[in-house]
Amino acid sequence: MAEQFKTPMLDELEKGPWPSFISGFKRLRDDHPDKRINETANSLLGQLEHSYETRKGYWKGGTVSVFGYGSGIIPRFSEVADTFVASKEFHTVRVQPPAGNHYTTDMLRTLCDSWEKYGSGLITFHGQTGNIMFIGVDTENTQKFFDEINEYGWDLGGAGPCVRTGMSCMGAARCEMSCADEQQIHLRLMNNFTDDVHRPALPYKFKFKVSGCGNDCQNAIERSDMAILGTWRDDMKVNQTEVKNYINKKSRQYVIDNVTTRCPTNALTLNDDDTLTVDNKNCVRCMHCLNVMNKALSPGDDKGVTICIGGKRTLKIGDLMGTVVIPFKKLETEEDYESLVEFAEDIIDFWAENGLEHERTGEMIERIGIANFLDAIGVEVDPNMINHPRQSSYVRLDEWDAEAQKWFERKKAA
Repeated sequence: MAEQFKTPMLDELEKGPWPSFISGFKRLRDDHPDKRINETANSLLGQLEHSYETRKGYWKGGTVSVFGYGSGIIPRFSEVADTFVASKEFHTVRVQPPAGNHYTTDMLRTLCDSWEKYGSGLITFHGQTGNIMFIGVDTENTQKFFDEINEYGWDLGGAGPCVRTGMSCMGAARCEMSCADEQQIHLRLMNNFTDDVHRPALPYKFKFKVSGCGNDCQNAIERSDMAILGTWRDDMKVNQTEVKNYINKKSRQYVIDNVTTRCPTNALTLNDDDTLTVDNKNCVRCMHCLNVMNKALSPGDDKGVTICIGGKRTLKIGDLMGTVVIPFKKLETEEDYESLVEFAEDIIDFWAENGLEHERTGEMIERIGIANFLDAIGVEVDPNMINHPRQSSYVRLDEWDAEAQKWFERKKAA
């Protein structure tokens, strides 16, 4: 291997109690049996040290793709390739993870073997969008790596103005709070929009994320254009025997301090006989009490999903939380799932036709108004559509009774 680049500034990042990514780079440089990977890691460390010294980045974009695809590869070409030759091309390959991130150890080893054959050995599980990020491959080996992993079942994720890789929580496989079939929702949506993932043709990116309950472990409300959240609409289930067991274990005062008084809508009452009463009409499904007293309290039996539209991080108008568009939808039959996919198609089609360049769905809604958006996708205004608990953005409160009566009449007619 060529002489190692000195990295005094990067060495500082290894000091302290926390693990450092620099140590991982150095292991690839010093300990990996493949000389090509040693040289790539050495060159990468040299360029990174140079960037720290000059306070400037030296990666530029370009065009790299695999046959038949328009996205999935993030091109990175070095502007200082003459000095750091082995990392002159350091592209990232985005690969869609399995629904719920359910891997087998055999499959992880197989992926790693393929990546070490063609790439740098650096992998991130998972990027902000949710992909497996295979970081560091040259243009020639990009196609070879994709062909090999595609042969045993993996596909590229989204990059650019397209439908991005979907994400779902582990759900009912390991979580008792699950209120939906997260993996089936994930697979149906991504299978339907596969062409939109691979061939960018939208104003900007569109993300699906699925969380099985109000804990929203995928952060879907603030990170996705269409968030599907599991919920229930009947009464929360209370096991009074387990409530008393919990009180005996933790004390009555502990339950008052950490459960009932922390309910945001005061929907919980601890009775004198150590039973718990839930005012279900005022419960906003914040999940706090269920998380703390997980044996005593459980989601109800009438389960479904809430759909929020327009969440995103900062771009044109700052961070946006998803807005409730479908307060509750059952997902039990084949028709239910088909209607969910059709609903997503309606939203993406309308946004594709009316969104400005580089404008997310939530930003379009802010620009044209929620009333126009709901009218365009064929959804009637519902008092249960909320931006924040106990607040409705779509019904004028000074005419609440009249608006509520209209809603009840529509429901009765339907």
